Parts: sequence; structure tokens; C-alpha cells
Amino acid sequence: MSDLVIVESLAKAKTIEKYLGRGYKVKASMGHLRDLPKSKMSIDFEHGFEPDYQPIKGKENIISDLRSEAKKADNIYLATDPDREGEAISWHLKELLGIPDDRVLRVTFNEISKKVVTEGIAHPRAIDQNLVDAQQTRRLLDRIVGYRLSPLLWRKIRRGLSAGRVQSVVTRMVVDREEERRAFVPEEYWSIDALLRLDRTHSFTARFVGDTDGKIDLTCEDDVDTVLRAVENAAWKVAAIKDGTKHRSPAPPFNTSTLQQEANRKLNMQARRTMSVAQQLYEGVEIAGQGSVGLITYMRTDSLRLSDDAVAAARGLIASRYGREYVPSAPKVYRTRSGAQDAHEAIRPTDVNLTPEAVRQSLTNDQYRLYKMIWSRFLACQMENAVYDTQAVDVEAAGYIFRANSQRVRFAGFTAVYEEGRDDPEEEQAARLPAMKPEQPLELGELKPEQHFTQPPARYTEASLIKAMEERGVGRPSTYAPSVSTIIDRDYVIKENRNLRPTPLGETITNMMKEHFTDIIDVEFTANMERTLDGIEEGKSAWRDVLSDFYDGFEKELADAEKALENERIRVPDEESDEICELCGRRMVIKNGRFGRFLACPGYPECKNTKPITEPTPGVCPKCGGRILKKKSRNKYTYYGCEHFPDCDFMTWDVPTEETCPSCGGTLFKLSGRGQRKTFCINEKCAEFVPEDKRGYRRRTSSEGTEPAEAAKDDKTAKRSAKSTKTAAKTSKTAAKKPGTSGAKRTSSARRGAGNGNEG
Repeated sequence: MSDLVIVESLAKAKTIEKYLGRGYKVKASMGHLRDLPKSKMSIDFEHGFEPDYQPIKGKENIISDLRSEAKKADNIYLATDPDREGEAISWHLKELLGIPDDRVLRVTFNEISKKVVTEGIAHPRAIDQNLVDAQQTRRLLDRIVGYRLSPLLWRKIRRGLSAGRVQSVVTRMVVDREEERRAFVPEEYWSIDALLRLDRTHSFTARFVGDTDGKIDLTCEDDVDTVLRAVENAAWKVAAIKDGTKHRSPAPPFNTSTLQQEANRKLNMQARRTMSVAQQLYEGVEIAGQGSVGLITYMRTDSLRLSDDAVAAARGLIASRYGREYVPSAPKVYRTRSGAQDAHEAIRPTDVNLTPEAVRQSLTNDQYRLYKMIWSRFLACQMENAVYDTQAVDVEAAGYIFRANSQRVRFAGFTAVYEEGRDDPEEEQAARLPAMKPEQPLELGELKPEQHFTQPPARYTEASLIKAMEERGVGRPSTYAPSVSTIIDRDYVIKENRNLRPTPLGETITNMMKEHFTDIIDVEFTANMERTLDGIEEGKSAWRDVLSDFYDGFEKELADAEKALENERIRVPDEESDEICELCGRRMVIKNGRFGRFLACPGYPECKNTKPITEPTPGVCPKCGGRILKKKSRNKYTYYGCEHFPDCDFMTWDVPTEETCPSCGGTLFKLSGRGQRKTFCINEKCAEFVPEDKRGYRRRTSSEGTEPAEAAKDDKTAKRSAKSTKTAAKTSKTAAKKPGTSGAKRTSSARRGAGNGNEG
């Protein structure tokens, strides 16, 4: 006889079983075991929105095994994740396995460490039905919206489309930003830089700011000419010197939103990938000499709270590793934003003394990079401020003021460990100014006027979009990554150089929903719904009442839309490219097919020319001298190939540069990725040749394609895409018996399986 502990994943089971030892058997459910069937709505509207949950196909053996183990166990501990969905999984396990209430012991772990696991097992509780009801309400809302709206999109726009309660609002945010950019009217402004010299060896640059009465904006060339005429032959002197000190505070520890933002900025990880790797670090990784170890606390949180023990450990490590001067007199405390849930701590390492260097050999590259970032941010948040010496020098000429600024580090503080990334990087600080004193004469070297124009709002990146979702209350930590990934996967939004741009399809759907589904597409309405779900969790609202209130308004909007669009078919405009069809001279358009986006001639069927979307790069092909094109494989990995494919089969993962090899004159390449990378020659006949295994490139998995040449197959993709586009309607009829089913299809993690509730 033993006690049974049920978790979601094998990795988590292995780690927990190690901590609990003999007398406990830990089994994994591998995510959800029952859910709403995909083939139908599965909600009984006439009987209080009663859901029809069914065991998930393919999980019969897992269910049978858990039932058998549950019958033999003295106690049954349900140890799924400590959030709404984890609570719902525990409830589904209880119902599915037929476990009596008096034998169910719910336990949660904010971190997978021996101390926390043993304490959790020692203090079980009952299943929190309010948490279950909140998650169930979200699930049913998303099912209703997805399964009722998607068929309408199929009939009125295009088969295979889908709409969702959260994804539609996130798409709208991207579309609204694009409309702001189109409506933006740039305004002209000018700057004037003066190169000034103290003597032959000391010079600096100062920028125009105004006159002795205050700031002046230079809005046109006439304003600039007025200043230039006045100062060109005037005497220049130092008018004032202001020395100061600036203190800079560290960023708070990570929550889900900021972790996804920073991983996107610094590591170029998509939000979905970030959460997948973080899940691995939370559940447990095999560390040499220690076995399976959970390295970070739970990663779905919007709290900035830290435990006293964790802070004390960090302060001790800072003192021993960097010195007492890096430890603030009192621990730093960070305030969680208003309206955020505070159920869990911020994301931090479970043991700060387990440094990234100590575990590097046991982690994959992604695990190491993400763990290092989490560890560094946590340590830095408990370190002293960075201190800078600043200096501002005002220079006067003919009553006009030019200013030079400089800044240098006096005390590194937290920057010795970590600095936060930015979506809009600050300009580099000017070099330290030479020593000067007031009234000191200066010699003018050169005046540099420059015209500028104000820029439209920047397009969202994944990082800035997630930040905007958090600020506006759209979604919760567990939904940020799935929502952004969904709108990209469904081609409502595309990424261009890390920026998100809506496609004509995304704009068409958004505009239709703006007109006919004002509530569903409204940001504030969606944010209010999140607060309503919080109210269910807190026991303030009844879940059936919430669904009833929503459904009444939604059904009316749906009926009105059906009537308004009764005989209408909405056309998605083609997206024109700059590519000219070499067969008929028309400007080619971008189409979506089975294998992604491709170029097609708009003259079809007279002209059937199609080709993959490519982008010219610097350098020339080392085999035939043709242009090198940037391409995408079917797995969406970037590779580079010759424009003369298939006559020339040159393909590589490495990035061509503008530099040439000093020995053979061929194009130099570098590894892909952000930051400064060392270039190398790939010409095997050159003395400077660097073999592939010496370039530092990781081997790709079989699913990614182990050889660059495999990507060549994708140059044939456009032809297949064009063909599949014409047969899409026929294919979709056989793919699903009911419209809306395919529209509700979504990507789900291996851990939570098909029941993660992301129709929305």
C-alpha cells in the first residue's frame, strides 16, 4: 500500500518522486484526460450551460492505469499546477477516476524543491471549486465564441477561418496600430550639431537647444538658417557647467509578461518557446550529481512578491560574490500592479546558489540562456543601484545655446550582473567631455544641420504586444503566449524583422467584427470579462449567471450579423508585392496556401506563374556567382540559397555578409542570431576555410532538417501551395463534419494536451 500523487508531466513526476521517497508513487496524467469533444458544441444551453465532458481519445491506457493505481492507494494527492487550469485538471481527474471527496487531497507547489514539496504534501486542501468554475467559464466562453463565429467566417469570407474571444481582440490591437501608422502625418523638425575644439587634441560635439530665454524648436529650414547665420562667425564660449549624480534602480524580478518580453528582446525567443522552456525548468531537469531538479519557481504569475528566504539567500550570495558594497541596507520590495493576482511569487531560481555556470553542462542551450536570464534578473533586483556621474555643458554663441552631455559609471551596482532590455534602445551616451571651465573660449570646427521627420507609432513586436495586453487587461499570464502564437499561426498577423504586421485577411476579419460584433472585438469589454472571471474565482459571481449574461448579448449580435450579411460575400484583397511576373509583366500578389505564403500571378488562370517569397542578401553564391536569396523552410526556419536553384544547389544556414575574404575574395558568412558574430569563409579551397563543426553552430534536430540542402525542397512549395489553395474548400469538407470545428483547432502544449481551452 502506498500514497498516489498525480501530476501532469513525466518530468515533474520524476522530480517529485525523488523528493518524496518510499511510500509514494507519482504518476503523470500527461495533461488533460477529458474535455469538450471537438466534433460538436458540447454545451447544453437549455440546462444552465451544462458542459458535456468526454475522455480524450488516445488516453484510454493512461486513464485505465490511473484508475487501477487509485484503487490501491491509501491517499490520493492531486498535485497539478497551482493555477486555474491546474485546479480544473485536478477536478477532472477526481470526476473521471471516480475518487470520493474524502479521499481527494489537493496540493500545490510554487516551486519543485524538496522543502516545498514535503510541506505541500503535509498540508493538503480540498479542490477549490471557485477556481474550477472560473476556468470552466473561460473554457465555455471560448467554445461558444469559437464555434458560433467560425462558421459565419467560413460562409462570408473564407473556409477554414476561425475567430476567438481573446485572439480577435489581440488581432484588433495589431490592426489598430497599423491604422494609426497609415493615418500618421509626419512633421518636419531640424537639429544642429556643432563640432567644437578646446585645442588641437580636445574636441566635442554640442547640439542646439535654444537661446538664453529657453528652448526653441527648429521646425523648418528658415529657422535653421537664422541660427546658422547668427553663430557662424560669432564667438563661442562655455556658458555653464552642471555636474550631477544619477541613480538607476534595478528592474523588478520577472513575472510571466516581463519574462516573455525580455526573452523576446534578448534571446529572440517567441513567447510560446519561452513558456515551453520555462515549464521544463520548473518541472525538473537532470543535473549531474543531483538528479532531477526544479530550477525555477512557477512561471505563470503576475506577482512581484519574493519570499523572505529567497531574498536572504540572494543577499548572502551578492555579499560573498561581489562584496558588501553591492548589498543594499534593506531588501528591495517591489509592488505588484493594481488588479494583478498575487497567488504565487515572482519567477526566480529555486536555489540562487545553483549558478548558471554550475548547471550549464546539464542544460540545453535554450534552457541555459533562459535560466541565466532569470537567475541574473533575480540577483540584480536585490543589488544596490547603479550610480553615474553626469555632466551637462552649455555653450553660448550669439545668444544661442548648444548643449553637450556625458555620463560615466561611478558604481556599477546591479549592472555588474544584469541590465534590462528595451523595445526602444536609448541613444549611446557620448564620450566623456574634456575638462572645461565657465567662460572658456571655444573654436568652432563645423556646423551640421540635419532634417528629420517625426515617426509613426512603431509596429508591435511580440514583446511590446504582450506588454500592451498586460497593461490593458487583455488575457492573463497563461493566455499571453497562446494568443500571440495563434494570430501568427493563422496568418492574421505576420512577422517582418521582429515586427508584427496585420495581413489583409486579419484586417478583413477585424473590420467585419468591428461592424457586427462590437462587444467581442472591444478591448475594454474583454478586459472586463477577465475581471468577471476573477470575480468567479473569488466567489463573488456565479458562473452560470456570467455565461447567461454574455450569451444573450452575443446571440443578438450573431443574429443581426447573419441578417445584415445575408447575401454578401466579403472579399479579402490581395496583398501586392514588388515582384514582377517574368511571364506576363503583372505585379505579383501574395497568397496563402497549405505550406505558407507564396507569390502568385494575379492573371490566373491565363498565367499560372508562382514562386516562393525570397529576399536578396549581400554577397554572391560561391558556386556560380549568382545572388544569394533569403528563404524560409516549411518549418519556418531561415536559410540561404542561390537564385539559380535548381541549376545551382548552393544552400546554407549561415548568414551572408557584405565582407569578402582577404584570401579568395569570396563572400564571408556568419552564424545566425542577434549580436556581433565573427565572420568566416565557407570556400573549401580557401586557406581561410572554416569547417562547419568549427563554426559553433548547433546541430539541428531531424524535425528542423539536419542538412541545409533539405530546405531546397521548399522551393517547390509554392507550386503545391497554389494547387492546394484551389482545392481548399473541397479538402475542408472532408476534414470536419461541422463548420466551426476546424476553425476552433488550436496548438496545445505536450504537457496539457488537447484540453488547454484555447479556442479563444
